[in-house]
Amino acid sequence: MTERPTRRAQLVGSIVVGLAIVAVTIAVVTAMLGPTSTAELESLEQRQKERTERLEERLEHEERLREERREGRD
Repeated sequence: MTERPTRRAQLVGSIVVGLAIVAVTIAVVTAMLGPTSTAELESLEQRQKERTERLEERLEHEERLREERREGRD
């Protein structure tokens, strides 16, 4: 005769399988998305925004210089 597992053994087995499923899911999602945290993404976004602002300021400054040169020639 085969012994039937006790309810406790079934419960423990179910919990172990559930944890394994969660671990695999986390591993797959992390592999797909990468380990980048929200803070890192926000920091990257802020640096890109600052870089864009500096570029815009530089372009505006160059435009002002060109206008001043044109006015100086007239």
